[in-house]
Amino acid sequence: MLEIKKLVLGPVATNTYLVGDTESKKAVVIDPAWDGAILVEIINQLGWGVQSVWLTHAHFDHFGGLADLLTGLELSEQDDFFVGLHPEDMDLYEIKGGAAMFGVPLKPTPKPSHEFQEGDLLSVGEYEFQVHHTPGHSLGHVVFHCESEGILFSGDLIFKQGIGRTDLLGGSYSTLMDSIQRYVLPLPDETRIYSGHGPETTVGEERRENPFLR
Repeated sequence: MLEIKKLVLGPVATNTYLVGDTESKKAVVIDPAWDGAILVEIINQLGWGVQSVWLTHAHFDHFGGLADLLTGLELSEQDDFFVGLHPEDMDLYEIKGGAAMFGVPLKPTPKPSHEFQEGDLLSVGEYEFQVHHTPGHSLGHVVFHCESEGILFSGDLIFKQGIGRTDLLGGSYSTLMDSIQRYVLPLPDETRIYSGHGPETTVGEERRENPFLR
C-alpha cells in the first residue's frame, strides 16, 4: 500500500509529504519544508528507508528542512540516494530560494544531485511516478503523478480553489495556466491533488469550483 503522511511546516505553512510503500518500507520525502529533525523522527518511527528527496521547485519554503533532514538520516552517504530538482530552478536554489528577501535564514545545503526532466519515471517501492515540467510559478517547477493510484503532487501549481503565485522570480500567469491545462485538467476527475499549501482536493472539484479555471 502507498501511504502518505502530510506535515504542515515552516513560516508559510508549507505541506511536506512523506510517501512510503508499506510493503518494502521504501520512501521519499517531497518538499522538506522545515523542521528536518521532526521529519527524521517520524521517518524513524515508521521504519521507512528514504530513497530520495523530490523538490517540486526551489522556493525556500519547500526545502528549508533539507539540511537537517540530510544530517539526521545521513542520506548523502548512500550511493543510490539523490535530491532531485529541475535544472531550470537550480539558479533559484543557489540563492536559497529567495529566503533573504523575506528575512529568513537557511542552513547551507548541497546542490541537488539529480536533475528532473519532463517524462522522468521515479519509483517509491513498487509504485511509479511520472515527472512533468510545469513552469509558471517558477521556471523549473515540476509535479509528480502516480497514475495507478490516482495521485498528483502538484507543488505550488494548483491549490484547492486557487493557483500558484506568478509575481515571484520566474513566474508567468499565462505559462502557469498552460501548465494546468496540459498536465492537470486532462486527468480523471477522481485524481487526488496534494498541493504545496492547503487541503487535499481532486481534479474534478477544481474543474468545477476553482474560480481561476472557469
